[in-house]
Amino acid sequence: MLERQASRAALRAREFEAFVAGAAGRLLHAATLLTAESPDDNPRARRLLTLALAHTYASWDRLHGEDPYDRTRQYLATRFARGAWHHLGALGRSRPRSTSPMAPLTPQERLVLVLHLHEGVAEEQTAALLGLSPERVRAIAHRATSTLLHRPRGPEPAVTATKAVPS
Repeated sequence: MLERQASRAALRAREFEAFVAGAAGRLLHAATLLTAESPDDNPRARRLLTLALAHTYASWDRLHGEDPYDRTRQYLATRFARGAWHHLGALGRSRPRSTSPMAPLTPQERLVLVLHLHEGVAEEQTAALLGLSPERVRAIAHRATSTLLHRPRGPEPAVTATKAVPS
């Protein structure tokens, strides 16, 4: 009996390790986009991913054919949204101080863009996950995309006055 349980635990660990080896890079990229951190310095994203992977591992035996990537991504998104809501006061108020292209967006805008555009989650599924209407998700995605496309690209060049030299 103990040998059978040990064998099952070893198989579970190998399956999970294979899943992490294949999915961790993409999930970390999604978490980094959510937190608007630099890819080289992303402690919040790494913590978020660690929590999501721990949750997936804890429920590994209960997946019953469900895609572990979808489950992990869903937990990543809900954990980010919950953290943004509690730590920032509201899901749309605070923005990180970062050079990330996603920094000008609110946490809600980042969440919608990452799920819908980066991860390819259908608009209806994104809406259901976030508890919003599909129309609202569409409006948030449009606003976020407009913000990213129409933001200033860098510091404005300094205008210097030149003095006419008398001849």
